[in-house]
Amino acid sequence: MRDPRLLAKPPVCRLGCLVLVRNPRGDVLLVDPDYMDGLILPGGAAKPNEPPHLAAARNLHVETGLNLRLADVLAVDFTPADRYLERLNLVFDGGTVRDDTHLTVPPRHRSGLFGARFVPAHELPDVMAPSQLARVSEALAGRALPVLLHGQRAT
Repeated sequence: MRDPRLLAKPPVCRLGCLVLVRNPRGDVLLVDPDYMDGLILPGGAAKPNEPPHLAAARNLHVETGLNLRLADVLAVDFTPADRYLERLNLVFDGGTVRDDTHLTVPPRHRSGLFGARFVPAHELPDVMAPSQLARVSEALAGRALPVLLHGQRAT
């Protein structure tokens, strides 16, 4: 039975689906958006009813050309409403890609990105905002959680 009060005015919360991808040296893949200072993990918002692991994979592909299957979450970061709506950011484990992996970043006028590159872990504090760095640091700790959809492991 559905309670109409629960659906009358659902809460508004953006779901950010980000991906931590590394190369064999442990460098972290970051993108350089034109809409904020500093580098960030690739990813973006989920569409309504889009499973978060698929949203993360879609956004990663759009921003970098990488096609990865994502099944584990490395970090969950809640950001209260400020100048944007409140948001919940999930950081997925994109694993390690080969050194010869080619990145394809769309033109800035379409993507809002200046580019993408792998950054050595010790340089992350120099290129990321503190809140972004904290998110990546937690994800690098490597305590993965499985993604479930209606109680079943997402595939």
